[in-house]
Amino acid sequence: MTGRRGSPARALWLALLLCATLAACGGGGSGDSSTGSATTSGGSSSNVTPSTGANNPTTYAVAQSTTPNQVAVNVGQLATRTPNMLTTSVTVCVPNTPTCTTIDNVQVDTGSAGLRLLASALPSGMTLPAVNAGSGTSVAGECLVFGSGYTWGAVRLADVKLAGEAAASLPIQVIADPAVPSTAPSSCSSASAIAMDDASTLHVNGILGVGLFNADCGTSCANMVITPWYYACASGTCNPSAQPLAHQVANPVAAFATDNNGVEITLPTVGSNGAAAVTGTLTFGIGTQANNVLGSATVLRTNKSTGYVKTTTSDGAVYTRSYLDSGSNAFFFSSSTASLCSGGWLCPSSPLSLSATINGTDGVAASTTFTVANAQTLFNTNNWAYSNLAAYNGSAFGWGLPFFFGKTVFTAIEGQLTSVGNGPYFAF
Repeated sequence: MTGRRGSPARALWLALLLCATLAACGGGGSGDSSTGSATTSGGSSSNVTPSTGANNPTTYAVAQSTTPNQVAVNVGQLATRTPNMLTTSVTVCVPNTPTCTTIDNVQVDTGSAGLRLLASALPSGMTLPAVNAGSGTSVAGECLVFGSGYTWGAVRLADVKLAGEAAASLPIQVIADPAVPSTAPSSCSSASAIAMDDASTLHVNGILGVGLFNADCGTSCANMVITPWYYACASGTCNPSAQPLAHQVANPVAAFATDNNGVEITLPTVGSNGAAAVTGTLTFGIGTQANNVLGSATVLRTNKSTGYVKTTTSDGAVYTRSYLDSGSNAFFFSSSTASLCSGGWLCPSSPLSLSATINGTDGVAASTTFTVANAQTLFNTNNWAYSNLAAYNGSAFGWGLPFFFGKTVFTAIEGQLTSVGNGPYFAF
């Protein structure tokens, strides 16, 4: 049984989770957001039309859509035997052509921005246009560091299609792309020991980053050279480079013509011993169609640069770096009562019933309860979806995929107008 990754950062923003055998990881990225704030685009305040009612807070008129906006997502057994991996299928095309392919087992990740695909998952002979680095003519390479490894590859353009939605000529990362050297620059590889460059190390065929931000790095990488992020690769050598915002790996949802202000993930409840397989939905847009309204969900606004909220646990521990992330396969936090077992999983002698309060940056709070079971006991069930799987993180609180079971969780994209104002925020 394998674990799964801790996410990159928009500067150490959230946690994805792809780890080695019986290892758990989460919450760790490549740095923090002191390098700059997130860029803002779309849904500016000038487009806001507020209306108020006697029993509801200020709401805003959001353009409505009739485009099919929902795909199925699944948790089940993978060839890599990785628990709690939420996956879907993604169609990519050579821009403006009918040359397309659909790639299965792509992880759905609200903890990152951008589509990343293994070069080996693309059909032989399917060539996507390369993106140049900076203002030059060299091929753009990218290194994205997660908590348990890094992805290294070229930036290319693709038309990305999900349900009836499409993002045209979107910059994506092709991992292990032969257009860049197979060995990552030392400034990339020194940041993490594990190169996640094939299906055995990435554990999936790609990552669909549908998180809080429009682009993976943002204005920081556009304005200065930051390592490890973007590189100019020519003649077998890659040097760090700034990268214009329009040429950075981008959140596909933000690039849709409609339903582009966020996503909604809905998953069924999972029993105390887990489930062999689970099917749910990934819905695009917030308040843009009848199937994605916020309703009574509590809105937790995040830090605009890092995407963090604050978590306070029932034992009084306060985590100022906290996040909701479908790409983490466990709860991640520091427990004084649960012993650790192999790989950093939490293995209490009996299930722990815990509670916590999650606070947005504007002070709005949501209380929640959760259970932590013995990870080894869970793995012995040979199930693949668990709502009570947890692992250690001493510096952040990661509300990973276990938190999503039995809920509808919204992730609103920065600067995009929703019915309760602009993102970024989480809501459930």
